[in-house]
Amino acid sequence: MTGAIAVVNAGSSSLKFCVYFHRAQGLEPALRGQIESIHTEPRFKARDAAGAERGTKSWPKGTALGHEGALHHVVDFVRAQLPDEPLLAVGHRVVHGGMEFAAPVRIDANVLARLDAFIPLAPLHQPHNLAAIRSLLAARPDLPQVACFDTAFHRSIPEVAQMFALPYALHVEGVRRFGFHGLSYEYIASRLPHVDPVAAAGRTVVLHLGNGASMCAMQAGRSVASTMGFTAVDGLPMGTRCGSIDPGVILYLMDERGMDARAIEKMIYNASGLLGVSGVSSDMRTLLASAEPGAKRAVDLYVYRIGRELGSLAAALGGLDAVVFTGGIGENSTVIRERVCRDAAWLGVDLDPEANEAGGPCISAAGSRTRAWTVPTDEELMIARHTLSAIAG
Repeated sequence: MTGAIAVVNAGSSSLKFCVYFHRAQGLEPALRGQIESIHTEPRFKARDAAGAERGTKSWPKGTALGHEGALHHVVDFVRAQLPDEPLLAVGHRVVHGGMEFAAPVRIDANVLARLDAFIPLAPLHQPHNLAAIRSLLAARPDLPQVACFDTAFHRSIPEVAQMFALPYALHVEGVRRFGFHGLSYEYIASRLPHVDPVAAAGRTVVLHLGNGASMCAMQAGRSVASTMGFTAVDGLPMGTRCGSIDPGVILYLMDERGMDARAIEKMIYNASGLLGVSGVSSDMRTLLASAEPGAKRAVDLYVYRIGRELGSLAAALGGLDAVVFTGGIGENSTVIRERVCRDAAWLGVDLDPEANEAGGPCISAAGSRTRAWTVPTDEELMIARHTLSAIAG
């Protein structure tokens, strides 16, 4: 079975895609691109596996292309670029699979309806993930589509670590810690045996640091705890999301500030995190380059919270063999890696500054009791692998 596997990651205002050739020797990258600002001023760009530009397009300001129009453009582009490659299937990143979906699943109208139920648990992501699926299902009902879940990797978390100290009936109903960024963590787990066999078989904390940020404790490559919980707003401060917050603050905002649920939702998802604390930007690169006091304040809080969570996850593992940095910030920010590792000296991390400046992959000194690594993630390849397995099975 040769042909192409497409991967779609639909966000609120963008649609990213990758295309892989399926050959006897495995999956080979072919195309990668995205359409940004799909509701206001769409811009399309695509590159091949070597990084060469293969296509660009801009629409006039005010064009509301939307997910449907963006998807149609991508499909037409891929057909034109790869006319001799049959499209075997499309894999989609879907943030929330709830208790029901612990593995990738072929999508039909029934599955799509069940996934709608998780929209309140991931309001920033789930509606947009499903919009792309729904559009393609209507246009190409014959084309296999596969949903791959960011929550699935964390289904191995022990029951006690999933629980909130709320009435138990709520836990049974599904009010529990799910964890997210699972596709990224699953990919890193697949790479660890090649990078650090001791870490792969032992106790590792992976830091997925980007605009969305979380950390995962892995025991022998399986998730045992995560900083994110019931929703993707929990845990670390992020670009615009607040991370962990005392629920009493929410009650205070309702009672004393007169804020309703939607206003609070907008604040904790869109106006908090690095942006809210700094008053400058949600982008770590901008904050690190800024002389504004608010920028330093936000970076300091970010690093402090990572250190707190790292101690907690090390406790959940009963020790620590390695830490792995991944995601946009984790892979690219020398400063953040350095500060986190310096703060983690008590956990046995001994940073090699020159290796860190070079980007790794190993950024800890020889003889460091706890090794530190920088490993680029590849959620799209993980989705492609799952998609291929789902249609082959």
